[in-house]
Amino acid sequence: MPEQPVNDAINLTSGDFWGRNPHAELRWMRENAPVYWDPNSRTWGVASYADVKSVSRRPDVFCSGEGIRPDTSNLPMMIDMDDPEHKLRRKLVSAGFTPRRVAAQREYLRRICDEIIDSVCESGECDFVHDIAAQLPLIVIGDALGFPREERESLLTWSDDMLRALTGGDDPGLLEHATRAFTGFTEFASSTIADRRACPRDDLISVLINATVNGERLDHESLIQESLLILIGGDETTRHVISGGAWQLFLHPEQRQKLVDEPALIPTAVEEMLRWVSPIKNMARTATRDTVLHDRRVAEGDKLLLLYPSANRDPRVFADPDVFDVTRTPNEHLAFGNGPHFCLGNSLARLELTVLFERLLIRLPDLEPLSRDEPAHRPANFVSGYEAMPVRFTPVRRSAA
Repeated sequence: MPEQPVNDAINLTSGDFWGRNPHAELRWMRENAPVYWDPNSRTWGVASYADVKSVSRRPDVFCSGEGIRPDTSNLPMMIDMDDPEHKLRRKLVSAGFTPRRVAAQREYLRRICDEIIDSVCESGECDFVHDIAAQLPLIVIGDALGFPREERESLLTWSDDMLRALTGGDDPGLLEHATRAFTGFTEFASSTIADRRACPRDDLISVLINATVNGERLDHESLIQESLLILIGGDETTRHVISGGAWQLFLHPEQRQKLVDEPALIPTAVEEMLRWVSPIKNMARTATRDTVLHDRRVAEGDKLLLLYPSANRDPRVFADPDVFDVTRTPNEHLAFGNGPHFCLGNSLARLELTVLFERLLIRLPDLEPLSRDEPAHRPANFVSGYEAMPVRFTPVRRSAA
């Protein structure tokens, strides 16, 4: 096999690498080493759309059970499992994400979006990330799990602190905050689970407690882990697509106008936002045996990182991949992953994004950023997006509701 070229700018587990726009390096990988051995992180980077999809669909060769992060141990949650354990756990958790349950939430989501906009609309300015983008998925997931309203800020802090620590480094301050956040969430979730066992409600925690498949139920530890996965998976990822998608509409007013003129295009635009932002930057898989991938010898035990932002800019799949296009179709992006671990919450995320942009375009039509400089990214190696985005708009009245 030919010797692999090396690009010193690439470090696939570095938060600093992902805490900016890394598409020049990702393009270099696709063109020069689509399966790239990164000597800095000692992992394989899988950069092409076809290879990311292939690895995702071959869990017998590239497993999830050794952990979906390359630099931390696996956790007892379904994202870190392989079949048959994964399939059983997924069936149990999917009881809370049925198409009917999601579709019934459109009016609820519209009300929540209006409440969020009401909280800022009279002031004429806000931080789009904290005051709008972070609030919608946080409220939706918190309500779905049955967590009380007064705990929303705690949930946001816990979620942020746990993911901020994934930088590829060993900053003791970040690790301390993450440990404290995990402890706080565990204690809170344990109390909620105990309450729902005694007094079930119409919420996701109660559904998870009572879900059965072949007589199996989730035990207490599994309930905590899956609740945490739902919180982080539903909160952080959707938030970054909202803020990243809004930024692209700010940059491209002609595309924004298309959505104003034809609101039926918004779901199509949402798919382009998902492709463009790809908030989950990578997932790890572990080779279960010696194998060959794209002419590279991968040894048993090697870690591979599926690079979703790279796959979603692959020109062999997407025409003009570096162009943001709200009318792009087809758009078979991999922002939700692929294969057996395809995101369970994809329908809910899509609906949240669609309803929020419908309401924003109607209620804050002249929303614009205070600066034309791209906002700073969070320096994290797993889920990343904009940290803050100050915006302004003409003050408007709160909704009649």
